Amino acid sequence: MHRPALLLVTLGVLLSTQASAEIGRVKSAVGPASVQRGETHIPASIGQELMPGDWLETGKDGRMSLTFADDTRFAVGPDSRIALTKFDYDPTSQNGSFIAEVERGSVAVVSGRITKTRCGGQTGSSGPNCGMEVRTPDSTLGIHGTRFIVTVPR
Repeated sequence: MHRPALLLVTLGVLLSTQASAEIGRVKSAVGPASVQRGETHIPASIGQELMPGDWLETGKDGRMSLTFADDTRFAVGPDSRIALTKFDYDPTSQNGSFIAEVERGSVAVVSGRITKTRCGGQTGSSGPNCGMEVRTPDSTLGIHGTRFIVTVPR
């Protein structure tokens, strides 16, 4: 009798751990657009959950918009491939770290509360757990709260 109860408790812990991994959601998707999670390509659709480590991919005529847990917003342009490398955010303290990598294509960003993270006494200073970074093959941008567009040609 005790084993089934233990199994239910364990299953509940696993489910709550998986649910807490969500970092954002797809708000809109047009044309060929997908979320790659491991080896699986999931067609992007409204409400699609995003997880750390996901890749965002759009085709020649594809676009998608996303909203993250800290209210950061992305508009991903056509022919893009972008990794959501890291997203750790504590909504209570509004501190965290967000790293996105633009392999190709474009993304317009409206930064959220995560860019207000205080690290080493400075708001938005760089570091492994500080604010937001957007990486490209040639550069790294430390984001301190703004709106911007990054384009990486093929």
